[in-house]
Formats: sequence, C-alpha cells, structure tokens
Amino acid sequence: MNKNTIGISCILLLIIFSGCSRKKDKFVNRSWHAVTTEYNTLYNGGLALQQGKEQIAQTYLDNFWQLLPVERMQISEEIRLPGAETNEFFKVAEEKATKAIQRHSMLKEGREKNPQIDEAYLLLGKARYYDQRFIPALEAFNYILHKYPASNTINHAQIWREKTHMRLENDQLAIKNLKKLIKNGEMDRKDVADANAILAQAYINIGSLDSAVAPIKTAAVTTKDEDEKGRYFYIQGQLYNYLQKRDSANMAFDKVIELNRKTPREYLINARLAKVRNFNFSEGDPKLLEDYLLELAEDRENRPFLDKIYFQLAEYYSHVDSTALAIDFYNVSQNSFRR
Repeated sequence: MNKNTIGISCILLLIIFSGCSRKKDKFVNRSWHAVTTEYNTLYNGGLALQQGKEQIAQTYLDNFWQLLPVERMQISEEIRLPGAETNEFFKVAEEKATKAIQRHSMLKEGREKNPQIDEAYLLLGKARYYDQRFIPALEAFNYILHKYPASNTINHAQIWREKTHMRLENDQLAIKNLKKLIKNGEMDRKDVADANAILAQAYINIGSLDSAVAPIKTAAVTTKDEDEKGRYFYIQGQLYNYLQKRDSANMAFDKVIELNRKTPREYLINARLAKVRNFNFSEGDPKLLEDYLLELAEDRENRPFLDKIYFQLAEYYSHVDSTALAIDFYNVSQNSFRR
C-alpha cells in the first residue's frame, strides 16, 4: 500500500469516526446519522414489521357471516405477562426502532437534529401495536405528536394514535380526533383512506352503523390498495344490509365484483353470494338465480368456496319448496366445509 492510499484511507476513517459522534452538530454528523438511521436500522426494522403483518394476515380467518372488521387482526383476550413470548418479527422491528433512537438521536437544545428519529418512534409504535401492547404503542405515537409537531409524519402518527385509542375502547375519543383531522384536509391519499377506515370502525364499535357508511365509502374510493378497496366496499355493502337498504347494498357489492381479479377472490365470491341473498323473488326470475348459482359451483376457481355456494343453493331450493334438493345441498355444503 503506497503513501497516497494510506493517506486517503486515514482521511476517510477520520470522516467516518467524526461523523459517528452525536455530540457535534455539524453537517457531516447529521448526515451520517440520518443516512444510517434510514437505510440501515429503520429499513431492516420496516422489513421485519412487514413480515409480521403478512404473518397476521395469513393466519387470520374472516367470518363473512358477520360484519367484517376494517383491519384483519385477531385481538387476544389473554393477559400477557411481562417477558412473555411475542411475535419475533415485531420484536425485531421494536429492537431496530429502539436502536435507531438510542444510537442515532441528536437532541440539541430541545431540538432533534436527526430527521429520521420521528420515523423511528413511528416504527416503535407500530411494532408495539401489532404486538398488542397498546399502551406502550400509545406512548410512542404521543411522543411524536408532542415532540415533533412539524414532522411530515404528524398526520400518520395521529391516525395510528386513534387506531390505538380504538383498541383501548376509547372509540368516542378516536371519533372526535379523527373527524377533526379529516376536516383539516391536509393529508395525503393513503392517510385520508386510513383515517376514514378507522373512523368507520369506531362508529361500528359504538353501534352507529349509519354513521359508518360514508367514511368506509370514502376509504374504499380513496385507497390505491386493491385488497383494501375490495374489503371496504364489501363492508359498505354489509352496512347497508344491516340498515335494510338492499339496493344500496347491491351497488356496493357490485363495486367489489367490478374489481374482479384485482382484489382477493374471497371478497369477490362473497359479494356475489351476498347479492344472491338479496334476491327479490317477487320481482326476479328464480330460474336465472338457480342457473347463476350452478354456474358459480361449476367454476374450478371457486372450489375453495363450494361450501358457501352449495349452502346458498340449499337456501334457494328451500325457498322454492324443493325440500329434497335443499337437504341434499345442505349435506354437500357441510361435507365440503369439512374437507
């Protein structure tokens, strides 16, 4: 190694080590900690969080006979003791967020010089939320709101705070805060969709189904996520059914059907069957309904849903007084479910 190479290496090492210091409020120091926080610690923490969310989605089973929740997440009723085993992915996400805060925060005279630390607190809160430790999650979101009022994540943090309030059964508080946030109108498209979806869920939680219709529709129209779009329109249809507005319900279910392959097939099939249950026998042609259900049953892509399709056929034959066929299809439906 020649002298020039050694000299350059020493200079680079000096820059790196000087940049590592959190005590010096200089451009090099701020940049080094911001870049390291974003592209190393928070990036890996974000990947872990996403893996944990995917695991929740894969293990969660929707009950389409009941009003679907806005968020696919099974809440445990068990009281978790300190030190109890948690989801490994959320544990990693929380560790990465904590590491980012502890090693890269540059708090000078009450001001944070590392612009990524608010993102670290956001990751921390989300990891705790999905791990169902809602009070610690609330603390993380409140920290952002109180310490980083000018943060570009401020609306996102408030939405997550209200999600957490809702999980803690503070639905009225969540509604009050979300309505105020939505009224301000200074959110990006995703935050608008999320805020309205959570607002709808809070209304559902307190039994105000008529108030939930408008925000869930706004969420469905606004979101770019086709999975969410199908789910939100389906919930809108369910709400209209509960309110005994079948025509409006069918229009919402049609929105799901129009998405076709863009949204999960479970939403598509259940939307079709929901419309079947809304069929008006006094005005429509029952034979066309029978043909439609038989066609659904013959479609190979619908095999995972045959129990529901056969059950609806049984309901149809029961309604038209074909008792023997109704019994046959009830049995076939039960056997299909068992498989």
